[in-house]
Amino acid sequence: MSAPVYRDADAPVADRVRDLLGRMTLAEKVGQVNQRLYGWDAYERMAAGEFRLTEAFRAEVAAYDGMGALYGFQRADPWSGVTFADGIAAADAAGVADAVQRHVVEGTRLGIPVLMVEEVPHGHQALDGTVLPVNLAVGASWDPGLYEAAAAAAAAELRSRGGHLALVSALDLVRDPRWGRAEECFGEDPYLAARFTEALVRGMRSEGVGVVLKHFAGQGATVGGRNSAATELGVRELHEIHLAAAIAGVRAGAAGVMAAYNEFDGLPCAANPYLLTELLRERWEFDGIVMADGCALDRLTRLAGDPVAAGAMALPAGTDLSLWDGAFPRLGEAVERGLVAEAALDAAVARVLTLKFRLGLFENPYVDEREPRPDARELSERLARASVTLVGHDTRTLPLGPDVRRIAVIGPNADSVPQQIGDYTAPQRPGTGVTVLDGIRAAAGPEREVTYARGCELVGGDLSGQAHAVVTAAGADVAVLVLGGSSAREADTRFEANGAAVVTSGNPAGMTCGEGVDLADLALPAGQAALFDAVAATGVPVVVVLVQGRPHALPERFDRAAGVLCAWYPGPWGGRAVADVLFGAVAPSGRLPVSVPRSAAQLPVFYNGKDHGYRGYVDQPATARHAFGHGLSYGTVRYGAPRLSRSTVSAADPALTCTVAVEHTGGAAVRETVQLYVRRRSGGSSWPRVRELRGFAQVDLGPGERREVVFEVGAETLASVGRDLELVVEPGELVLETGPASDRTRGAELTVVRGIS
Repeated sequence: MSAPVYRDADAPVADRVRDLLGRMTLAEKVGQVNQRLYGWDAYERMAAGEFRLTEAFRAEVAAYDGMGALYGFQRADPWSGVTFADGIAAADAAGVADAVQRHVVEGTRLGIPVLMVEEVPHGHQALDGTVLPVNLAVGASWDPGLYEAAAAAAAAELRSRGGHLALVSALDLVRDPRWGRAEECFGEDPYLAARFTEALVRGMRSEGVGVVLKHFAGQGATVGGRNSAATELGVRELHEIHLAAAIAGVRAGAAGVMAAYNEFDGLPCAANPYLLTELLRERWEFDGIVMADGCALDRLTRLAGDPVAAGAMALPAGTDLSLWDGAFPRLGEAVERGLVAEAALDAAVARVLTLKFRLGLFENPYVDEREPRPDARELSERLARASVTLVGHDTRTLPLGPDVRRIAVIGPNADSVPQQIGDYTAPQRPGTGVTVLDGIRAAAGPEREVTYARGCELVGGDLSGQAHAVVTAAGADVAVLVLGGSSAREADTRFEANGAAVVTSGNPAGMTCGEGVDLADLALPAGQAALFDAVAATGVPVVVVLVQGRPHALPERFDRAAGVLCAWYPGPWGGRAVADVLFGAVAPSGRLPVSVPRSAAQLPVFYNGKDHGYRGYVDQPATARHAFGHGLSYGTVRYGAPRLSRSTVSAADPALTCTVAVEHTGGAAVRETVQLYVRRRSGGSSWPRVRELRGFAQVDLGPGERREVVFEVGAETLASVGRDLELVVEPGELVLETGPASDRTRGAELTVVRGIS
């Protein structure tokens, strides 16, 4: 008897899916679109290196004679409660993952492998997983190539441990930095986020891992920066700002997208047919899966009336795979009650099965004998160095030279690895990582004196440690003041059902960022601000290092600092990266992926708002304290005016080049990020934005060196969203601008005509 078609590796995937789907019962189909079990509930650790599958896991497989996907089997963090005492370390991961597959493949009628789905926010969120800098730090590197390599290394780790799908935040934008999940974004700009999103997908696909991009769509636009709150997005704002990264990810080959919690036009994303079907599948021709966010489908009961109807609402809208909810497990009831057609269920199951075939799970459901890439930690540290952004300095104090003999390191973020690695991070083994204090001590060497004082707590206004900090600073040649925020979760942190932290006013846990931790005020806490004032009053040069997951407001008081660096959350080895920049071993090359506000009162402050010529508030400027794209070096660079190969082009054939000369004019060698912006002066079918990033290139310049940077300009560079919401090159008067930041550009005029130029 010949094997069924779905077992034939040489048969077309569509034929294999059709054959397998035709053999499935209703219950088996429902099982394939479900992901309701928390992965850490699927196993028990009996002793070192010994695990067993739980009755809860076995019962879930038995209920549907199979399992569509298993989420977070190796996740470890305070929410899951998984630690090194009871979790799956790297040495055991492949064997335990194979046990899951063996039970499902060998113990069910059709033997359909299970998708192993893992969180990979900035590295695999598992014990012994290599932690990368958070996405906001990645965006500050302006180096998609470096990130692609790091993403590939993270994917290799995941695959070596039995994972197939990586859930990665990539689509959200920091449109309101009060949002606690700002650290998960690549920045505020759609073009920048798109370049990193496609780098992410390419890197992970190179190691055989599918990427599910979070979150689709517009979650970064929630009102007031409040997590999971409403959005007030119009369809044009959605298309112009919030879809660029998703389009780039789809084109790069993303395996799926995760429907966001927010609503669009009154409908939550997981039940929004415009987003998931008309736009994603029909217009973009996306054939991957759509996954619901955690417990999101249960929220639909408020609209639908009960869980059965909620599932029937999400399925035909375009959601294929659930996450922890009670709605999709009852899709069989929904079909039997006539609330949803079985054909809609078949379509979702077919997409899940297609992904499993494409990933090769039917031929090889078990872990390959492969080693994770050895360069993962090195790439993490390289990203950290590339992300450190010098936003201000007096041109004298930094880099710290040999004449600086006594260094005071002060502040609540100076000596804490957990406070520099961000949210969605697994516990680290003791001794892992380098704090800023450790990094400075190692870089200073034994011939210099490094002293330390905490100075204040991360939150609150307690001044009890300030006096000791002032004495410590007064006896030094320079004070490095390490301030900022923290997303470090503690064992006693309370959580929502979906894993978001519950942090109330008063913030006893000390978290100031992360999922569920939104701020109304972006100023640094009172104790940190007072500590800066007191240390600065000593007259000792003060260098501020901000370790943070969002851009905190920087009022004019920080003009007194001899230097200000944004280190974001640079990862476990970020302390060494910061020290390398402070001592000049590495030239600062980071550029702001977000605008830094003066205060929360002036929000929004993103650079690419609509160009209405607004002059600002009476009591403070409306401009950013530091603009998007800004970043300094220890050397200086002069930009020439941009030169266009053509001053007039046709909308049908807009190809040209834009060339700008950049010249090193003093100081140390630099890595310069040359930025290209487009500004519309007239024409077009909708009101223009102030300017829009449409290209960037990094060049290394030694003392006295001059380089010409050439941008190839075409339809993708000049296109805007037309009246039909499709990208189109529209006639009008444009300006192509180049410069080192969005607020320091020089322009060249370009005319786009309708006919032949």
